[in-house]
Amino acid sequence: MTVPTLPALTDALTRQWTRLERWLEPLGDDLLGTAAQPSVLPGWTRGELVSHLGRCMGSLTAAVPQPAGTRPVTLSEYVGGYKASAEHIATTTRELDERIAGNRLAEVSRLVSEALAHLRTLGEDDEAVVLGNRAPLRLRDLVVTRLIELVVHADDVARSFADVAATRGADDPVDRGALALVADELCGIVRARGGWNLEVADARLWVRLAAGRVPYDVDELAVALRTSFTADSVPDLGNVLPLV
Repeated sequence: MTVPTLPALTDALTRQWTRLERWLEPLGDDLLGTAAQPSVLPGWTRGELVSHLGRCMGSLTAAVPQPAGTRPVTLSEYVGGYKASAEHIATTTRELDERIAGNRLAEVSRLVSEALAHLRTLGEDDEAVVLGNRAPLRLRDLVVTRLIELVVHADDVARSFADVAATRGADDPVDRGALALVADELCGIVRARGGWNLEVADARLWVRLAAGRVPYDVDELAVALRTSFTADSVPDLGNVLPLV
């Protein structure tokens, strides 16, 4: 598998946001009157889910270049810290949603635009190290984490607004290229943790399993992933998933 460069990942991040933003625009700030309704994320409203898109990109806006020689954590280590921050993420997302509810889509777009603009100032060096929310990591890996966020939440949006999408014939808000990149990066985390020779067979299903969006099931996993060697079988990853 070819490892995507920072410019390629930045392009994918921009494409994913553009697609998702266009999908959301016709809903308006109150999301066609459904902002207070539950999303597919337990305890989160549809409005909070959309507002979180702006919040999650803030890690890019806050990224600060680190001195040469700074040792970064790995992508796997950084992603592994998400669970410990879940309550803080939910609280700050709700606070943001309350502040921007009357101008939700414009404010989210502004926050994302600021993040992408700051990203462009950080250069295109794959090995550059920046300070993320919890630890220093390569800028390339920080962009991967934001791409994971946008792809996973674009899929959350599609499922949360399935009723709305059906009535207006909306396209999929998930960019296929971005989805493929995220699926490969998440598979890479599993390979790094367990040493398994695994490849992605069904990107959407694998991302949902890796992100805990569908219940873990070994049969579903065997559809989502395949081994590099036909004689091997897909391992039980019940103790590894979800990754985020």
